[in-house]
Amino acid sequence: MSGAVVLAETGAALAAVAGGAAYTRAKAPSVFWSAVGLPVTAARFSATYGSTMDACGLTVAPSRLRVLVTRATTRREIRPVPPRIRRIRPTTTGLRVRLRLAPGQEPADVAASAERLRHAWGVHSVHVAEIKPGVVELRMTGFDVLRRVRMPRRVPTGELVVPVAMREDGTAFVRDYRAVPHAMTLGAPGSGKSVFVRNLVTGLAALRVAIVGIDCKRGVEQAPFAPRLSALATDRDMARDLLDVLVAELEERYDLIRDYQGVPRTVTDEEITSDIWGLPAELRPVPLVLVVDEVAELFLVATRKEEERRDHMVTQLIRLAQLGRAAGIFLEVCGQRFGSELGRGATMLRAQLTGRIVHRVNDKPTAEMGLGDISPEAVLASTQIAPEMPGVAVAGDTSGGWSRIRTPHLSLAQAAAVCWQTAHLVPDLPALDQFRPYVPPVVVIPPKPSAPPRFAPNPATE
Repeated sequence: MSGAVVLAETGAALAAVAGGAAYTRAKAPSVFWSAVGLPVTAARFSATYGSTMDACGLTVAPSRLRVLVTRATTRREIRPVPPRIRRIRPTTTGLRVRLRLAPGQEPADVAASAERLRHAWGVHSVHVAEIKPGVVELRMTGFDVLRRVRMPRRVPTGELVVPVAMREDGTAFVRDYRAVPHAMTLGAPGSGKSVFVRNLVTGLAALRVAIVGIDCKRGVEQAPFAPRLSALATDRDMARDLLDVLVAELEERYDLIRDYQGVPRTVTDEEITSDIWGLPAELRPVPLVLVVDEVAELFLVATRKEEERRDHMVTQLIRLAQLGRAAGIFLEVCGQRFGSELGRGATMLRAQLTGRIVHRVNDKPTAEMGLGDISPEAVLASTQIAPEMPGVAVAGDTSGGWSRIRTPHLSLAQAAAVCWQTAHLVPDLPALDQFRPYVPPVVVIPPKPSAPPRFAPNPATE
């Protein structure tokens, strides 16, 4: 009887441990990875590294010196040499391994075997990043980091760097306006495109930057950001006038750069600049980000008069895209579709938008509009985004690199609250005062006085 009791207690304890582990793996995958997955993966990696690299064809013949030393000191069999491990760093989402490639190898060789390495070491994914010539980093993730997004603690920072989403390799995806001045965001309704814009605007709200919005859907998307916006156009007529003012601001900034270059003799050759970033801090204009929601509303026309207005707005947008980087004016253009069927100038404007973010779309041609000139694999990845994964997108640029990302969920009320908290950071731009959206004053309702007690307290007596 006592043996059966011990067996039952042991079985119950094991079942409780197994159940707790399964629950933790489903509800808190990062905790499960740190407690169980990381030690197991690290042990498997250490034990099978050499054989796995040999099976994947990532080894080379040893050098003559190594052959001579091995034969002189030991009688071991001379085997091919895998890339040298330079550093192993565990993270809350996976494992980072930095490798020194053997002579004759290139990062593409390791990237081609990423899927086989994933299966060999039992991780969710393996991504290969080139650190410098001859050095690559294997970024292994122990679970699907895009299933429940939690932004990493350490993110890139900078004057115009905004963390927006998480990449599938566990790193942060940022919008660096100095590196990628203009970007295009495509996505079908319900794909998470609006959440991406909310994260972008709330990130910009904390920086020293002017945010300008064009939302021809009567402002339903961008009106909650009004406390932090320097200007907002809610219809096509306002958008036309606002674009004219922005182009005038662009020309004034170029005049400022030209005057600074040529007037004072005290300016040395090293201080001469071709953009606002070389100007002294006291002369440098504040950067300006224009967020266009549903760009198709600016292109669609029904009459000849509207066609003239459309051509004028598109021309102004193209001028901003071509000349805005040096003047510190950047574009974020969003829409469901951005093809040549929108009208004259659509393809030319799209060609100026270096950054590309494509959420779930309704057809393959739409994905090709955003990613077709980057990579065929990126187009295929964007067409495979599931409807139950809103916020997942494929981000790339015209350099050919791309990755899957997902933005953390941010409600419209939360984004509006951030804009209220940062309303004091709105820069002073007199040219945009006429487009400044109306912000109703905050009415503070005083608390109601508490009702007096129904019975007077009895004083304590000795």
